[in-house]
Amino acid sequence: MIAMKMSAGGRVVVPAEIRKALGIRDGDTVLWELGEGEARLTTRREQLRRAQALVRRYVPADRSLVAELEVERRAESGRD
Repeated sequence: MIAMKMSAGGRVVVPAEIRKALGIRDGDTVLWELGEGEARLTTRREQLRRAQALVRRYVPADRSLVAELEVERRAESGRD
C-alpha cells in the first residue's frame, strides 16, 4: 500500500511504481471505477483485455463474430 497526499483541486500523482506495474505512460487515458468505498484505477488496455476474455468464455476461438456480422450486413444491404 502506498500513501499519497491530495493536492489542491483534488490532484493525486500516481506513483511511478504503480504506473510501471500498469504500463501507464504520459498521455495515456486511465479509467476510475468507484464501488464499495474504493476507487480502482485501470487502463483502457486492461478493460479491453477483460472484455475480450468475457466474450471468449461464450464464443469459441474458432468462431469470428466480425465475419458473421459482415455476412449479416451484406445480406441486409442486398435487401434494400
